[in-house]
Amino acid sequence: MTINCAEACVKGCVLGDQCPNLEYKAKAAKFISETSLDQILEMAENAVRKKRMEPPQWILPEE
Repeated sequence: MTINCAEACVKGCVLGDQCPNLEYKAKAAKFISETSLDQILEMAENAVRKKRMEPPQWILPEE
């Protein structure tokens, strides 16, 4: 059974123990438990700063 998790699991996983993304859930939980909030906020600020320094990417419509 293939589902679109981005749409079907908006309010929580509908597959439970059959979810193909359990591995990522465990990694995310480990990261959150081992990383201080200050470190996470610093990482986010660095990502935003890096994104701001990139040149704009123009998307031109096809004619």
